[in-house]
Formats: sequence, structure tokens, C-alpha cells
Amino acid sequence: MHELSVAQLSLGLREKQFSSVELTRSYLDRIRALDGHYNSFVTVDENGALAAAAAADTRLAAGETGPLLGIPLAHKDIFCSRGVRTSCGSKMLDNFVPPYDATVATRLRDAGTVMLGKTNMDEFAMGSSSESSFYGPVRNPWHSDCVPGGSSGGSAAAVAARLAPLATGTDTGGSIRQPAAFCGITGLKPTYGRVSRLGMVAFASSLDQGGPMARSAEDCALLLNAMAGFDPLDSTSSELPVEDYSVGLQQPLAGLRIGLPREYFGAGLDAATGERIHAALALLEQLGAILVDISLPHTGLSIPTYYIIAPAEASTNLSRFDGVRYGYRCQQPRDLHDLYTRSRQEGFGDEVKRRILVGTYALSAGYYDAYYRKAQQVRRLIQEDFLKAFEQVDMIAGPTTPGPAFTLGAKGSDPLAMYLEDVYTLAVNLAGLPGMSVPAGLVDGMPVGLQLIGQHFREARLLNVGHQLQQASDWHRQVPPVGARSAGEGVWSSPGLSPAERAPTEWAPTERAPAERAPTERAPTGGAP
Repeated sequence: MHELSVAQLSLGLREKQFSSVELTRSYLDRIRALDGHYNSFVTVDENGALAAAAAADTRLAAGETGPLLGIPLAHKDIFCSRGVRTSCGSKMLDNFVPPYDATVATRLRDAGTVMLGKTNMDEFAMGSSSESSFYGPVRNPWHSDCVPGGSSGGSAAAVAARLAPLATGTDTGGSIRQPAAFCGITGLKPTYGRVSRLGMVAFASSLDQGGPMARSAEDCALLLNAMAGFDPLDSTSSELPVEDYSVGLQQPLAGLRIGLPREYFGAGLDAATGERIHAALALLEQLGAILVDISLPHTGLSIPTYYIIAPAEASTNLSRFDGVRYGYRCQQPRDLHDLYTRSRQEGFGDEVKRRILVGTYALSAGYYDAYYRKAQQVRRLIQEDFLKAFEQVDMIAGPTTPGPAFTLGAKGSDPLAMYLEDVYTLAVNLAGLPGMSVPAGLVDGMPVGLQLIGQHFREARLLNVGHQLQQASDWHRQVPPVGARSAGEGVWSSPGLSPAERAPTEWAPTERAPAERAPTERAPTGGAP
């Protein structure tokens, strides 16, 4: 069952080929058997998943239909879920169990989905490799020595390894699209405001956006249908009506003008990756699209602009984690100042501290105008580049990343090298545009992705182009080897972890009734590397 698409799973449930409980158990069994290789889940809620699946079966038996009714999914551990730990991959929130659901979680639950658990991620979504998690790094299902991308690396790895048919992610500067590219799946970052941010733990409030991750554009369309829409409790939520994203998937591409920014095909792009991207573009051309050379002249400024704005907003958002109200608190503080200082020092990892310091500096008296205000002015120039380009073309395309996934630890000591991994994705968030990554084949056995960038609120057209490309190719159907190991490894090993810490979850004894089982949680492996 794990190889079926969401549409096929939905049909099987309606025709009673299998039940939601049976489907959910099959995914729980796969997680138990395989996630020790990937570390993609932080928490597996077996009890909650089986209860939700049973409820879905009751609704199905009553004649209710729905494309996601009874379908399992995984939530990135940044979406609050009532009664289930929401950690954001951080020691700071290791003990946080929300009393409420994020709007996205509520909408997907109402649609009948079955939450399997919460996926691992870079701490507070700050990273491009999913190595900064308090619970240890996520490993790429295609090769265990490689990162899955970040920050939604756990969601991408879970979908790629067939541990979940669907997953939610968030994208602040590429955190859906980059891991989708590295893991060979499809990931969509919607227009800013299209998906509610209520209950999604904030990193950079003017950039964060939740979105779907799945194996195909068709599956992403079904998931986005349930996620998108106006939320009166989110002041940044758009009131524009939501269309049915699956209706226009079969629209032909004849006459579609796709812009190719010359800045995306320069010296920074790996040659083999460039060949795969050009092959995908050639296929779109065969399907009737017209390729047009364009320029986005301020592309080179997207990295410095982003790494002023995002840390500045992060320093403000993360000020709430002070050891007083909720989250981690240091032991035996001497006074209030010591409580604040040691709680934050001990609760945050290195990358989070680095960004808080950068952001606080950029917002400080005497530097605000020179840095933050100037960055906002450049942000406007970047947005205008896209608006001018869309006067010539309907869509923009290029590589999602400069190359395939890099090895674990390769960029950990060089933050600037890590930041360069997002060179093609950051500008999309700065401009508030929708962007999608779709598989474009393999380079040395590792996936690469084609990025499609659309006009504001044109997610349906992106999904249409992605779907047509996937109808004409099989890149999205390629499957990573089960339990892919490092070269020369006879058994799985995870440096520095004990055998108990390598286990994917601590599963409840099988003789216990499902109602008696609590969500299973992975033991933390220490602070961020």
C-alpha cells in the first residue's frame, strides 16, 4: 500500500479494499522498521493515529467521501498539535505539549487525515540540512551519509522513504523546496498568506509559510486543498477565495511562457545538475511551453537581504522563550537575570543563537537604518524584479539547489557555505511568491529538483505544470533503496549514539490496548551540533 498515490489510496478506502486502520498500521509498521535509518520522526503517536483511523473508517462506512478521508500524514514538528509534544527540534520546547491545534492541523483533521506523528527538523526551522535538531540529524533515504535538506528534512525524508504518503512543511527561505529536491519528492511553498500561520511556531513572520510535501504534484494539490484558505485568527491570512487545485491539473501547456533567469544558470550551478535541469526544461518545451531568457538582476542580493531580515524577525519572535512562561527552564537560577541567561544559553542550539545575535545587532540603535531598513528596501527591488519578469512570462523556472545533497557535517563548520545552499530559493520568500520543486532526475544516484516560480496566488498553474511534467516522466516515481547505508557499512551506525538512542521510537508493548498507549517520543541526543 505504501507505493500507492493518495488518489489510489482514497479509491481503495472507498471501495473497501482496505480500511484506514489497516493502512495506518502498515505505515506505523514501516516507521518502526525503517526510521532508525533516517531519524525522520521525533514523535510517533500510535494511539492517536489508530483512533483517528477508526474514526475515519466510521465516516467512510456512513457513506462520507473525501480525497483525504482516512489518509495518513506526518506533521512537521512546528505545527502545534493538541496533546502531542511540539518541539520545533529544540531543547527549549522539548517538554511543550500545546493545549490547542494549529489551524492547519485542525483543517487536516476535519478533512479526515490520520496524523502518524511529528517529523524532525532544523531547530526552530533555522537551517538547510536538518542537522541542527536537538534530536540528532535526519539522514537522506537515498544515502545515509547525506543530509535530506532543511528545515523540513524530516517531512521530506519520511515521504521519500514511504513512511508517510503526505507531510506538511514550512518554508521561510526554501525549507520545503530544498529538502524536496534533495529527497526526490514534490514540495510547494504557497503564496504568503495562502495558508494560515496560526499555531505554526514563528521563525520570521513576514517570510514563513506552510505548504504540502508529497511524491507528486497531484498529491500536493489534494493536500493544499485542505490546508489553504482564509483564517480570521491570522492577520496575515489572505481573504482571496481558494480554488480547487486539482481541477486544472490536465490543462495543456501549449503557449505557456516560462522564463529562465540567467542568474540561475551561472558558475554556482553544478554542471551535472544543470544538465538535468535543462533536460526537464526541454521536456516542458516538448509539451508546448515556450522558454524565454530573462534576468532577475538583484538575485545576488537575496542572501544578504534574507540573512538580515530573517534573523531580525527571529530575534523578536524567540524573545518569548525566557524560561518563565513555558519551555525549558534552567536549574536553580540565582536570580531573574540568571534565569533568563542560562535558560536561553542552555535551551538554544548554536545556529539559533547565531541568528538571534545577528538579528539583535541589525535591530539595535545606530544600526537599524544601516542594516534592517536597507534590507527592506532591497527586498522591494527583488520583488520588483519578479513583477517585471512576469510582464514577459507566465512562470519562472530553474534549479532548486546548486547541486544534489551534500554529506553530513560537510558545511557544519562554515555557516556561509550552508547559507549559499538557498541561493535560488530565498528570493521567492522575500517576494511572497509561490514556488515548487519537482524531481528532475538523479545525479550520481542522488535526486535534484526543478524549481517552478509562479505569480501571486497562481499555485494552481504551478501544480498543473508539475503534473504535466510528471505525466511525461518517471522521475517522481524513483524510489530510494530501503535502509540505504553509507559506503562500506555492514550495519547501520550513528556516530556518538548508543543503540537505545538509535531506535526510532520507544514503542509501547504490543499487549497493551491502543487506548492505553501514549504518543511515542524519541529520546534527545543532545544539543545542536
